[in-house]
Amino acid sequence: MSEMRTEDISMQVDDLYREEQFTDRRVGSIQRLTPVTADGSDDPGRPVLYIGQASLMTPAGALPINFEIEANSLGDAAEKFGGEAQKAVAEAIEQLQEMRREAASGIVVPGQGGGGGMPPGMGGGGPRGGGGIQLR
Repeated sequence: MSEMRTEDISMQVDDLYREEQFTDRRVGSIQRLTPVTADGSDDPGRPVLYIGQASLMTPAGALPINFEIEANSLGDAAEKFGGEAQKAVAEAIEQLQEMRREAASGIVVPGQGGGGGMPPGMGGGGPRGGGGIQLR
């Protein structure tokens, strides 16, 4: 197991944001990230960020989808939410399909190739494979 490096655990004082959450209680929520200074006052020198949040229902359960919305106001972000959510869902589905293809191409079929895809000495393969389950 890799060790956590303690020097990586530090807040960036010049990159702080105040988080606010907004929802229509129907399709998702919008997180508004307002840049602030170290004393908590608004930092007008940096842009306000809007992050859309929705859930994609899959056979394995809800998959959270987060996506940035380029907007000038909360109302603007709300209007753009649907289009940006659709793009993010399409990207997530594409990534899931790619993961499925990669997993399927990694399936090893016993008996094909020298040792059935197993390292030498690990059984499988021929009649002297040893240690494998045998059906009678």
